[in-house]
Parts: sequence; structure tokens; C-alpha cells
Amino acid sequence: YDEVLIPRGSVKSDWEVELAVVIGRRARYLDGPGAARDVIAGYAVSHDVSEREFQLEYSPQWDLGKSCETFNPLGPWLVTADEVGDPQDLGLHLSVNGVQRQDGHTQDMIFTVEHIVSYLSQYMVLEQGDVINTGTPAGVALGLPGTPFLRPGDTVELSVDGLGSQCQTFGQA
Repeated sequence: YDEVLIPRGSVKSDWEVELAVVIGRRARYLDGPGAARDVIAGYAVSHDVSEREFQLEYSPQWDLGKSCETFNPLGPWLVTADEVGDPQDLGLHLSVNGVQRQDGHTQDMIFTVEHIVSYLSQYMVLEQGDVINTGTPAGVALGLPGTPFLRPGDTVELSVDGLGSQCQTFGQA
């Protein structure tokens, strides 16, 4: 519920509701979904705010558009994996200034949570406390007519079923 700052020079700040996976113990070279399930501590709501011009036009690396000050609010809490049950059975919702923009479901993800965790462990060591954002449903500004990017004063509300909700007002850095 903290203010999110739109970076100086930003003209394409965008919203993304995502399921965040929090790693519970060190993991590398996991052998499939079952092994991945055992290293997941829990899940949280993530607002993967993205500055599209920085992300897509300034560099071939997405880091510039994903790592700005106050981006990726996480929470309001961590829900343990056993409390969530099936992470592929969660609704994701987001509205901007009271207008629903995203209404999706984790069952529609291209890859399951366990597949993502197992896959990443083949290329990097996952440490306790690492956060993996799993992707966003349709409805981001980049894909909408007129590309209605975020402006100072906009309010974004988002939630993931069973994990809580967030509400941020956007300000200028």
C-alpha cells in the first residue's frame, strides 16, 4: 500500500499482476516438478511494475524497466505453500482507477509453477528468500488500444485469490 514512483523520463510505466513464488531452501538442478514443490516456501501477490520504454527500447536487457525505485511491491504477506494448495488454481485481478484491466487465472499459465522453478534451477542456484515472478495475464497497457500507461495520481488495485490484495497510488520520482 506504499506509493509507487514513476521514474524520471518515464512515459510507458505499465502494470502487471503476478503470482510470486518464494523459495524456501537452496535449490539447484532439481529433477522435475516434485522436487521443485519441495523447495517452495510460499506465494505472494507481486505487482511487476514495468517501464516499457526502458525495458524494450533502451537496452536488450529487461532489467532497466523492471528495477526502478519502488517497483515490484510484494505482499501484503507470504502465504505458505501448504496453505495455498494448488498454485495453478488462483485468480489474478487488477484494476486501474476502478477500471478492471486484468482478470486471469494461474491455470492459464504457459508453464506451471513447478516447471518454472525446476527449469530455473538448471541454470542458476536458487537461494532461500529468492522471489520468482511467474508472468501476467492479458490486459497490460502495452497491449491495449491507446496504450493507457500509468501517470502520477493513478491508483492500481490488485489481488491474487487467497493471497491478499494491494493498492498503490502512483507518484512522480
